[in-house]
Amino acid sequence: MRMPFDPDLILFWAKKLAALAILPPLGPLLLIAAGLWRGARGRGLAWSGLAAAWFLSTPATVGWMLSGLEATRPVTDEALASAEAIVILAGGQRRYAPEFGGSTVNAYSLERVRYGARLARETGLPVMVSGGTAREETAEAIWMRDALVTDFGVTPRWIEAGSLDTSDNAEFSARLLRDDGIQVIALVTHAAHMPRAASAFRDAGLGVVEAPTAWQGNPAGGPFDPKDLLPTPRAALSGWYAAHEWLGRLVHRLARVF
Repeated sequence: MRMPFDPDLILFWAKKLAALAILPPLGPLLLIAAGLWRGARGRGLAWSGLAAAWFLSTPATVGWMLSGLEATRPVTDEALASAEAIVILAGGQRRYAPEFGGSTVNAYSLERVRYGARLARETGLPVMVSGGTAREETAEAIWMRDALVTDFGVTPRWIEAGSLDTSDNAEFSARLLRDDGIQVIALVTHAAHMPRAASAFRDAGLGVVEAPTAWQGNPAGGPFDPKDLLPTPRAALSGWYAAHEWLGRLVHRLARVF
C-alpha cells in the first residue's frame, strides 16, 4: 500500500493535474474563459482557445500531429528474431465493467494486449505486462494478465504492477528482466506512444525492437478532402492523444536534461 505522502505519488498527481489544465478539452476552454473574463482586452485569448479547440479536433490537423509520432512501421519477423521477450504496456482500465464482474482493461490496453498475444503465439517468446495504479485498487497489469489468459490463451511470465508512468514502466520492467538475463525486448504499445516508450526503455538499458500497434493517423496520406477541416469526435479523441504524447515527449526530454 502506498503512503498518503509518497513523493512519487504526489509528483504523479501533480503531472496529471498540469496535463489536465493544458490538454483538451479543458486547456482550450480555460483560454476561452480567461479571454471572456478579460472582456474586450481578452478577445485574442478567447480566439486562441477557439483556434486550439479546432486544431485539436479536425482530421487534417490531428493527422499532421500524429504524422510526427507514428513514424515507426510494423515490426518484421527479422527484427523480432533478436528479441528475447515481449513487453506489453498498460493503457488504462475500465473501472465499471459489470459484464466482466467489476473492472477490466480499457480499449487502449486491449488493443495492446491483443497484438502482444498474437506476437507471443507467433514467436513463442515469454511475455511481460507492465502497469500499476495510483489508486487503492487492482493494478492494470493484473487486468492485462487476466485478459491475456482468459481471452487469448497466453500466460505472462512477468507482471510488473508498480509503475505509474512510462518512465516507471521502463525502469521497473528492466530490473525484473535483467534478473532473468533478458537484454532485448519486443515492446508493444500504441504507435503514437512508441517514440517516448522506446526511448525510456533504451534509457533503462534494454535493447528495444519496436512493435507498435493501433495507428490513429494514416501515414500513407491521401487526397485532401475539405471535410477533413471539420471537427469530428474521432479526431478530437486522437487530438487529445497526440497532444498528450507531444507533451509527454517534452517532459521526458526535460527530465533527461535535469
